Amino acid sequence: MTKIEDMFIGESPQLDDLLRQIRKAAATDSTVLITGETGTGKELVAQAIHAASRRAPGPFIAVNCAALPETLLESEMFGYEKGAFTGAVERRPGEFERAAGGTLFLDEIGELPLAMQPKLLRVLQEREARRLGGSRPVKLDIRIIAATNRNLRAGFRSDLYYRLNVISIRTPALRDRPEDILPLARHFASVFSCQAGRTLHGISPDAEFLLKRYNWPGNIRELQNVIERAVVMGSGEWIGRQDLADLAAGDFLNYNVELEGAKRGAIRRAYAVADGDPQTASALLGLNPNYLYELTKKFNMLHLRQPRPSPKSE
Repeated sequence: MTKIEDMFIGESPQLDDLLRQIRKAAATDSTVLITGETGTGKELVAQAIHAASRRAPGPFIAVNCAALPETLLESEMFGYEKGAFTGAVERRPGEFERAAGGTLFLDEIGELPLAMQPKLLRVLQEREARRLGGSRPVKLDIRIIAATNRNLRAGFRSDLYYRLNVISIRTPALRDRPEDILPLARHFASVFSCQAGRTLHGISPDAEFLLKRYNWPGNIRELQNVIERAVVMGSGEWIGRQDLADLAAGDFLNYNVELEGAKRGAIRRAYAVADGDPQTASALLGLNPNYLYELTKKFNMLHLRQPRPSPKSE
């Protein structure tokens, strides 16, 4: 069975928490809904759940619900019988059948057309599907994992949402796991330098400074693309500031980004001094405890809170 730690790069508490959730999800056959911003690695999380589960020997089939036209989506998903429509010259199993014994990953599930939603709901309820033109349902032994960067509560069938959201995992944004920026960048630099046949000693300190200060709205995918471009277009033995010209010219020193960074730093230091106690941390910061809790939650820093145990009675 695959060690999921080998599939991820980083050392942040947010990554540790994500790995913990993946292990728990992998131990079951329950449906999983992965949410998070674009570029945060939702498909990698789905692959890790599959690889660490009892279904690992079976197939992992990924379907992008936004990539297929609505007219083709049903036939791709459910398959069809010979003669079901013009051009159906032979029987073809759909993605549900192809995933038998394994996992079907439905990416961008928020883009699923409204007409397809009750059909997916039936699959989740009955664990069977009917090919187009078929008269008998096909029993399915599959696990379904879905992912979205949208709020499914808006414009999505509520009954389907609750069927999908049995286990919920949210992938953290890269800006919320700053400890992982440089390990990821170094990993990508090593991979792309090998692919490009370049001798690369690493990333220079001033380039690392830029990488750490940038807000990464495109998350890990943007970081990967930035490093690939720097490796391919650069010529020195180090990735330098000059190789990150677009990053250096970006508006990453704007007021809101700087203010949020200052708040994060103050909260992190306060909790460190307070040994994780929320009341002490709020007193150090001069903030109402409820407001500090909301800030900690907003910045995805709840892992810093370690309430003191109640004193034992003698």
